[in-house]
Amino acid sequence: MLISSCFLNAHTASITNPFTHSRVGSNNHKRGIHGWSRNFLPRVAACRGGRHHLSQLAGSLTVYIHADDGTTSITNTCLHIAALCGHQNFCSEVLAQESRLHRPGPSSLLSTTNDDGETPLLVAVKSGRVSLALHLLDQHYSRHNLLVEHLLKQDTGKCNVLHHAIRNGYVDLALELIHRQPALSESCNARDESPMFIAVLKGFRSIYMELLRNERSEYGGARGYNALHAAVKYGNQDFVEQLVEQHPEKAKELARQADTQHDTPVQLAAHFNRDTILTLMLRGDRSLGYRVHTEHSTPLLYIAANRGHVAFARALLEHCPDAPYKNDRSRTCLHEAVEQDRTEFVRFILDDNSKLRKLVNMVDDVGDTALHLAVQKSNPRMVRALLRHPDIDLTVINNRVNTAIWNMYNDGDEVKTINWNKIYLLIRNADRRAKNDIYNFREEIRNKVNYATRKDAKSLIQTYTTNTSLVAILLATITFAAAFTLPGGYSSDAGSEGLPIMARKVAFQAFLIFDTSAMCASLAVAFICVIVRWMDFEFLLHYRSVTTKFMWFAYMATTLAFATGLYTVLEDRLPWLAIAICVLSVLLPILTMMVGGWPILKLRIQYGNSDFLDMV
Repeated sequence: MLISSCFLNAHTASITNPFTHSRVGSNNHKRGIHGWSRNFLPRVAACRGGRHHLSQLAGSLTVYIHADDGTTSITNTCLHIAALCGHQNFCSEVLAQESRLHRPGPSSLLSTTNDDGETPLLVAVKSGRVSLALHLLDQHYSRHNLLVEHLLKQDTGKCNVLHHAIRNGYVDLALELIHRQPALSESCNARDESPMFIAVLKGFRSIYMELLRNERSEYGGARGYNALHAAVKYGNQDFVEQLVEQHPEKAKELARQADTQHDTPVQLAAHFNRDTILTLMLRGDRSLGYRVHTEHSTPLLYIAANRGHVAFARALLEHCPDAPYKNDRSRTCLHEAVEQDRTEFVRFILDDNSKLRKLVNMVDDVGDTALHLAVQKSNPRMVRALLRHPDIDLTVINNRVNTAIWNMYNDGDEVKTINWNKIYLLIRNADRRAKNDIYNFREEIRNKVNYATRKDAKSLIQTYTTNTSLVAILLATITFAAAFTLPGGYSSDAGSEGLPIMARKVAFQAFLIFDTSAMCASLAVAFICVIVRWMDFEFLLHYRSVTTKFMWFAYMATTLAFATGLYTVLEDRLPWLAIAICVLSVLLPILTMMVGGWPILKLRIQYGNSDFLDMV
C-alpha cells in the first residue's frame, strides 16, 4: 500500500511513533521525508509493504542501519517487520539497497536479532511465511558463507530455524535448510528436542532420512526421550529399520537410554506392543531383551503381562527364550497377568508348547502361586484356566500356611456371590483328595456367614420387608380391583339385576377362586411385614420362608386369575386364543423361576450341589 503525501501531512502535526514511542511532527523531530522520523518511516513502509518511498530512503538507509535507535522497542528492524507481514518485494528492495550502500560483505539486516533472538528468517518461518523464507535462502543466504553460518542462530528457546520449520510442518523448507546448513541438525533446544526427534514425532520420512545422512545429528528429545522413544511410541517401524541399518552403534546407544520415567525404548515397546520394532532392535543387540527396569527391576515380560501383549511376549521369547520373567518381589509375569485379568496372556503362558510353563507353580515373596492370586481375586475364568493345566499343584502352601482354597476365606458378602461359588466348586471337584481340608473350610465359612448375618439381622429384615411389602400391596390392589370388574360384566335383565352374566361358567368360577386366593395371600404377606420383629435372627429365617411361599402362591394365583378371566370371555368366539393365553399364564411362573435362578441352576448342573449356593 502506498503512503501518500496526504496521509503524511495529516499526521505530521502530532504523531506518536508506535515503535520508538517518540513524537514526530514537531520542530525538534522533523527529520527526513515530509517531517517523518527517518527511523520510523522504513518501519511503516515495511509494515504496509510499500515500495513507493524506498527510492527516497536511500539517503537515510545507512543512518537507519547503523543508528542505535533504528529498531522497535523489542529491537525489530524493518526487515523483521516485513518478514512478519510477508512482504517479499519489500525485503528484496531493502536488501538490494543495503547491498548498494554497503561495502561487499554479508547483510547486517539478515544477521540482526531482536530481543527474542530471532533473525528475519526465523521470524518468517515462525510466522508461516514459507515462500519468503525460501526466497531469502535462495537469493541472499546463498551469496555469502558467513550468512550460512548465521542460519545456526537460535532464539531464546534455543530453537534454530530448522526446529521451527519441522515443528510447523514445512517439509520443503526443512529439506532446503538441511541442504544449506547440515549443522542445524546438531543442536537441541531448551527442552532438549533435536530436529531429528521432532521429525520422527511428526512422521516426516523425507526429513529424518536426510538427517540420518549426518553422523553428527542429535537424537535427543523432551523429558529424557530420544528419537527412538518417539519411533516406538508412534509405531514408526521405518525409522527404526533405517537407524539400525545406517547407524547400528547409535541404535544400540539410544536403545539403552532411559527417559525421566526410567523407561528405555525397549520397555516402551513392551508398553505399546511393538513386536516388529522389538524384533528389529533385538537383531542388532540381543542383550536388550534381558534388560530390566532400573527403578523396580521389572523385566520386559512382566510389562507385557501387565498390558496383556501376547504378540510382544512371543517375539521376545523367539529371540531370548530365557528372558527374565519376575520382578524384585519374585512375582512372575503369570502372577501379573492374573492380577490384571489378562486371560489371553495366561493362556499363552499355560500353552503346552510355551517356554514359560514352569511358572504355573512358582511362588512370589509371600508364597502365593498364580492360583492363590486368582482365587483371592474371585476370578473363575483364571481359576479354570489354571486348574486345567496338567502341572498344577493345589497343595502348595504360602507363608500363611494356606493352600489356594483358603484364599477364599474372606468376608461373608463374597460367599453370596456366584463367582465365589464357581471357584469353590471348581477347586472342590479338582482335588477330591482334600476332603478334610474342604470340610474344615466349609464349616469355617458357614460359621462366618451365619455370624455376619446374625449381626446384621435388623438391616436385612428392613430390606426384605420393604421390598416384599411393596410387591404384596401391588398384587392385593390388582386382585381387589379385578373382583369388582368381573369379565362379562353384570346382568341388567329383570329378576337377575346386578348378577354376573358369566356366573354359570366353570372358567368364571375358577377366576373368582384364583383372584380371591391371590388377594388373601398378598394381604397376609403385607400384614406379616407390619408385625415383623426387627432384631430376631430366628424370626428372619422364619419370615423369609413364609413370605417367599406366600408371594409365590399369590403370583401364580394372579396369573391364573388373569388366564381364566380372559378364557371366560374368549372361549365361545376365539377358543384357540383363549387356550394359548391359559398355557402362557400357567408357564409364566415356571419360566420366571428358571430365568431368575438360572445362574445357580447352571452351577448345580455343571458342578453338583453345594451348601453355599443356597446363600446366594
